[in-house]
Amino acid sequence: MDNIKIPRRIAQTVLNSLKGGVVPRIGLPYIAVGRKNEIEALLHDVEIISEGGASFRFIVGRYGSGKSFLIQMIRNYVMDKGFIVADADLSPERRLQGTRGQGLATYRELISNLSTKTKPEGGALTLVLDKWISGVQSQAAVETGLDFDNPQFKAAVDRKIQETISSLSELVHGFEFARLLTTYYHAYIDGDDIQKAKVLRWFRGEYSTKKEAKEELGVNIIITDDDWYEYVKLFAAFFRQAGYTGMIVFIDELVNIYKIPNSITRQYNYEKMLTMYNDTLQGKARHLGIIMGATPQTVEDKRRGVFSYEALRSRLSEGKFSRPGTRDLLAPIIRLEALTAEETLVLCEKLAAMHSGLYNYDNRLTTSDLEVFIRTEFSRIGADQNITPREIIRDFIELSDLLYQNPGLRLQDLLSSDDFHFAQSDAVSDKVENEDFAEFEV
Repeated sequence: MDNIKIPRRIAQTVLNSLKGGVVPRIGLPYIAVGRKNEIEALLHDVEIISEGGASFRFIVGRYGSGKSFLIQMIRNYVMDKGFIVADADLSPERRLQGTRGQGLATYRELISNLSTKTKPEGGALTLVLDKWISGVQSQAAVETGLDFDNPQFKAAVDRKIQETISSLSELVHGFEFARLLTTYYHAYIDGDDIQKAKVLRWFRGEYSTKKEAKEELGVNIIITDDDWYEYVKLFAAFFRQAGYTGMIVFIDELVNIYKIPNSITRQYNYEKMLTMYNDTLQGKARHLGIIMGATPQTVEDKRRGVFSYEALRSRLSEGKFSRPGTRDLLAPIIRLEALTAEETLVLCEKLAAMHSGLYNYDNRLTTSDLEVFIRTEFSRIGADQNITPREIIRDFIELSDLLYQNPGLRLQDLLSSDDFHFAQSDAVSDKVENEDFAEFEV
């Protein structure tokens, strides 16, 4: 690790994000530790999706256990492999299904966050559509030998577009979707930015009435709270036609379904989840992967959680032979095991090297120092049940900051401080007391 030169911009982003309790969008390979088996299982799914299949996975772990980190790792990997990704965190305003447009709000968030390798921070829909048109034009030019300014070229491109999107017409709402793609193409060729904006608005689910859509675009349909997932499947199929490998959808914070007070509303959300799950496993979706992040309680609570919906519980429950340390990672639920002390030590070595490189000082922390730190963290009261990588990382970066700013201090001085032990004990105590109510992850 010491020999790897990490750009200061990346090191600053990684350390600031981790100290703030959030997962950085960049620089993850520099600090990746463990999760080898989980990553391999998910990458197997990625191969299947690229070949025309579909997958659905839950990543389950306690808050701070590394769910968001693993999701971000996979997100970055699949973008490098030519996938389009879309991500959304559920909230009281964003659900899978709702009576006040909460499902449609989730769809809008996903489309807003569409990302590619060249546009990783979202907002990639226009880029994808324009790239698709350029690709179709190039194919038509090669096949016909016509120049772009030839009067017959536009008709040739029209025919090529119809060939490309004809398969979409076989899907639910596919005819209207394909028609709007054609409308966008004509607006693109004519330089009609207003018409392009109208089509983009429709794709983003922003038309509230069919009448308005009919008047402006000539289609008798809009994306609604009930059918938004059908359009996710359409986009996955279209993205493949547009030259991308497939589409991966990440939906985190399922706890916001768990927290819905009305049992009937919760059941409707789990019913939508079941539809998505069945579609991927039964081959009704293609080139589409769905990954959802949740806490154990959100999934396993038979009163309010995913397992309260019998059709999901019967499909997702572990078999008789899985147990901690020997999990079936080919099952729909990937349960994150805690990082071992050895893996945590390696992580701290990486962070120490990154910190010293960022602030340009000689790293004084030895392996023995790090072992003392790890033993101290793992010896807290209740640590075997409650300590998470997030807490350890935040503690370690804080200690590194203090040692850098106070060269006369030693690690042992800080670890033996009464304030340090008191603060950590309070944190663990509070976490145990409020576990059922503090289920929020950045």
